[in-house]
Amino acid sequence: MLPNVLQRSASDHIPVLAEEVRELLAVRPGETVVDATFGAGGHSSLLVSDLDGDGKLIAIDRDPSARVYFDRFKAGKTVQARFLRGEFSLVLSQLAANDVQVDAILLDLGVSSMQLDRPERGFSYAADAPLDMRMDTAAELSARELVNEADERELGLIFRRYGEERYARQIARAIVRRRGERPFERTTDLADTIKQAIPTPARFGDGHPAKRVFQSLRIAVNDELGALEAALPAAVRMLRPGGRIAVISFHSLEDRIVKQYFRAQARGCTCPPEFPICNCGNEPVLRDLTRKPVRPGARELELNPRAASAKLRATVKVSD
Repeated sequence: MLPNVLQRSASDHIPVLAEEVRELLAVRPGETVVDATFGAGGHSSLLVSDLDGDGKLIAIDRDPSARVYFDRFKAGKTVQARFLRGEFSLVLSQLAANDVQVDAILLDLGVSSMQLDRPERGFSYAADAPLDMRMDTAAELSARELVNEADERELGLIFRRYGEERYARQIARAIVRRRGERPFERTTDLADTIKQAIPTPARFGDGHPAKRVFQSLRIAVNDELGALEAALPAAVRMLRPGGRIAVISFHSLEDRIVKQYFRAQARGCTCPPEFPICNCGNEPVLRDLTRKPVRPGARELELNPRAASAKLRATVKVSD
C-alpha cells in the first residue's frame, strides 16, 4: 500500500514515481540527501522518513513559493534540513566547488504541480492568465518577452527543437503576423493563435494544439536543458563513492541528455573501437541502476494522470 505522502500531501501534491525513487535511492539513517527540485516537498517527505531522524536534507528550488512549502515540511522533523533557493545547476555547482559530499540526489525535472495549478503563473494553455512561465519569478525573461521580441526564425527553431512541433514554421509566422497588430499578453490569446495556425485536422489530434509550443516556450524561458546538462556533472562530483542519483524526466529531450550522460560515465574507456588495448586509462565513474527508464504503473496513473510521460533513471557512483 502506498504511504499517505504518495496519495496527497498537505499541498495536494502527488510526487511522481515516489516508491520507485525511494527504492533506487535507498536512503539510510545518517546520510545526506539532496532534493534538487524540492517543489511542494512530496519526494523529500518520503526520503527523510528513511533517514529515521538521523541525517541531513538539502532542499533546492528556484521558485520563491517553495520556501513556504519547505517551512511547512520542516516543522516537526528531527533531521537537519536546509533550503537553498536558486536554479539547481548553479546551486549544485557551488556546493560541488565547496567540496560538499552527499549520498543521494534527486532531480525531478519539468514544471511542478504547484506551478501548473496556479493560473497566474502562465504555464497552462487551459486557463486565461498573463503570459509568464518563469519558474523563478525574479528572472528577467518571460514567455511574453520571448513571444513578442524573438524573430520568426528563432521562434520556429524553439518550437521545433524543444517542442518537436511539426508546424513550427507556420505557428511562428502566425505569431509574428498577429503581434504586428498588438502584442501578446495572455495565455489564451497565444493558444488561440496557435490553434488557428495549424491545419484543421491537426487541431483534433493528440492533446491540445498548443501543448508542444507551450512546452517549448517554458523550456526556453527557464533554460531547462542547459541547466540539466550543467547539473549532472556537478551532482556526480558531489556524490561519495556508493552515492546514488535519480532523475525523473518528462519528455524525450531531457531523457536523452540523462541517458547519454549516465552511459558515458559508466563506459569509462573513450578510446576508438579499433584500438587493441585501452590507452586513455579512464575508469567507469557510474554504474546504471536502471537499464531502461522506469515508468509509472497503472495504479499511479489512476491517482495522478500527470505522471503519464514520466521516466526515471538512476545510477550509482563507483569511483571518483
